Amino acid sequence: MKSTPGKRALKLGLVFLLLLLLTVAATWLFMYRQGRPMDPNDQVMIEVRIPQYSTAHSVAAILIEKGLIRDERVFLAYCYWQGHEKDLQAGLYDFSKSQALEQIIQQLVEGKVKQMSFTIPEGYTVRQISELLVKNGICSPEQWQAALQSNYDYPFLQSGLNDREKRLEGYLYPDTYTFEEGTGAGAIINMMLTRFARVWDDNFESQAQAMQLQVGRVITVASLIEREAMVAEERKRIAGVIYNRLQKGMPLQIDASVIYALGEHREIVTYQDLEIDSPYNTYKRAGLPPGPIASPGRAAIEAAVNPELHNYYYYVAKGDGSHQFSATYLEHLEAVRKYGK
Repeated sequence: MKSTPGKRALKLGLVFLLLLLLTVAATWLFMYRQGRPMDPNDQVMIEVRIPQYSTAHSVAAILIEKGLIRDERVFLAYCYWQGHEKDLQAGLYDFSKSQALEQIIQQLVEGKVKQMSFTIPEGYTVRQISELLVKNGICSPEQWQAALQSNYDYPFLQSGLNDREKRLEGYLYPDTYTFEEGTGAGAIINMMLTRFARVWDDNFESQAQAMQLQVGRVITVASLIEREAMVAEERKRIAGVIYNRLQKGMPLQIDASVIYALGEHREIVTYQDLEIDSPYNTYKRAGLPPGPIASPGRAAIEAAVNPELHNYYYYVAKGDGSHQFSATYLEHLEAVRKYGK
């Protein structure tokens, strides 16, 4: 019996549909295999830089070179099907071979770039912070100097200071900061100042007001404590000495302030060093120096607003990081003879 044209057409249609389904299935299987992680067990991060104005083709070439994808055509097809061919963002990324193709593309579309970070230790000066950022390639010396010249609108910064570095001294809060690559030096300074403002407002402003102390005075005292106290338990005791001497009108005679005036670190302060003509020389000038000498941490600020109440006016280093405290000058001379300072 001959098949009718209608039956032949139906058979051809079924064959075509079957071929189409097989093609779709084969394509899906191919795409699935090509889109799997290169190595599901390899968690090692690979740094990838995508330049500005990169096309989907150039991004695919970079990813293949890094061993993160198998096939440029599959990468491009996925981007086109999802409408992402123009959404891939430039920047510095961290990928791993354990990521599937879809995950890599999604990270590029969302612009989840690699985060950079740095830590400012407690007691660092503005100059030391500059050296740290330059050493880590976060900014150049020229970029830092340009950022210092900018105006930063924070109420705690002293106005009228011609020296922009001195104006920021003490307020670049010591902490760990995370940011995206390409963040400018000025933005980084703002991050540190904002962090200081939050720490001050949340923890110390009310205490300082209760003591009728301005923020500048507190941070100056805290910076002296930060550079002088090597033993945590002595911070509040050293704060008490500073306030006792200020109340009596005695010069503070703090070596750390002289070192700051010298502009370079010294293990030992000589008698010649003590003759330097500087408002930061607390051997020559009574009262506090004109501003902080470093960035104090939370514990030093806490000591500055909660000093230990005692009758000590002197202290001398004992050689192990701790100090011998004395109430009278005669006791202090005895301590100096004992500890060889």
